[in-house]
Amino acid sequence: MEPVISVDGLRKTYGDTTALAGIDLTVRRGSVLGLLGPNGSGKTTTVRILSTLLRPDGGRATVLGHDVVADAAAVRGLVGLTGQYAAVDDSLTGIQNLTLIARLLDLSRTEARSRAAELVERFGLADAAERRVKTYSGGMRRRLDLAASLVGRPSVLFLDEPTTGLDPRHRNEVWDQVRTLAAEGTTVLLTTQYLEEADQLAEDLVVLDHGRVIASGTPASLKSEVGGQLLHVRPLNRSDVGTVAGILGELTAEAPAIDPTGQLSVAGDAALLQAVGARLAEVPLAELGLRLPSLDDVFLTLTGRPAEEEEVAA
Repeated sequence: MEPVISVDGLRKTYGDTTALAGIDLTVRRGSVLGLLGPNGSGKTTTVRILSTLLRPDGGRATVLGHDVVADAAAVRGLVGLTGQYAAVDDSLTGIQNLTLIARLLDLSRTEARSRAAELVERFGLADAAERRVKTYSGGMRRRLDLAASLVGRPSVLFLDEPTTGLDPRHRNEVWDQVRTLAAEGTTVLLTTQYLEEADQLAEDLVVLDHGRVIASGTPASLKSEVGGQLLHVRPLNRSDVGTVAGILGELTAEAPAIDPTGQLSVAGDAALLQAVGARLAEVPLAELGLRLPSLDDVFLTLTGRPAEEEEVAA
């Protein structure tokens, strides 16, 4: 089956900065693909090119068979986009925002009102539909923004950091909507700085770093590449991180991954756990144990640094 999104050798530079250095990826129909990467890896640039907001410097990308440069108008009629920040009008009510977008998409007045009413009900905003958006909570604004991207019933939805700044409850509300959309057949490309979000929603993952694809696969396959179990150590005092790293290096012959909190991780088993415990008997520890790898571990292993919100390109 032909992929819904196909990217081949996509390149983009900003002056002396290379945002994309020739990336390849595909997205299957009705699936959710998670696009991950540290700060400045090229996630948002990729979404902007695929949604026709930015022209690439090289390579080719198609959405449902339409070239994003040569046939940009056709692509725009097939996709929806929710960016990192809500794009709704604070001075209008929720229902007015959706009705306005529907009218701009050439729906009749009757059709626009009907579509807007359908979406506020679907996204749990019916009780607030007649309130001005400036009175909405962050979670309500994001749900309205997601609803706005669906007014035209897009076949493909781009979600660029859709839950940035939301608390866990509101994040879960957005997750539920994304799951429903995917179950109904909408193809979703999701960028996120929350690795738990990618683990919850994405069937396939692509990891970018310095504008290149450095890994791809399902969440399970990427975790398996890290290893069966990870030994993690967090010294009580940050000044002991170097000492702990040296001991782990001696015992495993590999450099441990170190996250921003001072936690060190290496592939390990029960025998290594005992050996490390004996060697660190005199070092105060906040944590020492074994666990299965998470996407955070995958990310640290692949990139050597944690995921962060991507900077907006100038």
